[in-house]
Amino acid sequence: MAVTVLIPTPLRKFTNDQETVQVDADTIGALITALDTHFPGIAARLTDEQGALRKFINVYVNEEDIRFLQGKETTLKDGDTVSIVPAIAGG
Repeated sequence: MAVTVLIPTPLRKFTNDQETVQVDADTIGALITALDTHFPGIAARLTDEQGALRKFINVYVNEEDIRFLQGKETTLKDGDTVSIVPAIAGG
């Protein structure tokens, strides 16, 4: 099943400057694995050493925050759009 992933600017160095990529995945966890297969090194920017999503990375499926769904176990279906959004701090 094809899922569209919106890649933020800081991670585009892994995707050859592509703003969007298509991957086949049925969960967010599988999506991260698929991304790392196609774009080595990207998973280390998204997850910590234990495989949990980093605290400063927000992931949305069709504009819904996965923290309020099932986290990395959130299911995906054909045509979904996944947005990876790094948190921005400042003041």
